[in-house]
Amino acid sequence: MTPRDRAVVAAARGVIGARFRVQGRDPAFGLDCVGVVAVSLRGAGYAGAIPGDYALRGGCVTEIVARFNAAGLERGTTAMPGGIALFDAGCRQWHLAVIVPGGIVHADAMLRRVVERPGPPPWTLIGCWHLQDDRGE
Repeated sequence: MTPRDRAVVAAARGVIGARFRVQGRDPAFGLDCVGVVAVSLRGAGYAGAIPGDYALRGGCVTEIVARFNAAGLERGTTAMPGGIALFDAGCRQWHLAVIVPGGIVHADAMLRRVVERPGPPPWTLIGCWHLQDDRGE
């Protein structure tokens, strides 16, 4: 893992236990999956835009992928720790998570909190993006 990947993982793990809140961006008040990713990226020094105008269901996955590609994140071919993963959770429901060693950190709407889920995620991976490391690693 690069230093930035380690920082993303540490920031994601730092919000485990935060309550779930639709379109939440502050761990003190609650986070959704985009909020978990935003806090994790910010914790690793990312200063780019974090989308706030998105549909809870539906939406075009091509547009979501284009936003990630335009955000200065580097698309990878596999889900590696420190990566931001976009999943197809079914029924035109997209879900984001942070890949950590041994699993993912994500906002679980059913459990109503941010959790670390061990093992492989149950959803189909659409793509995974990483912050570029300051040292070019």
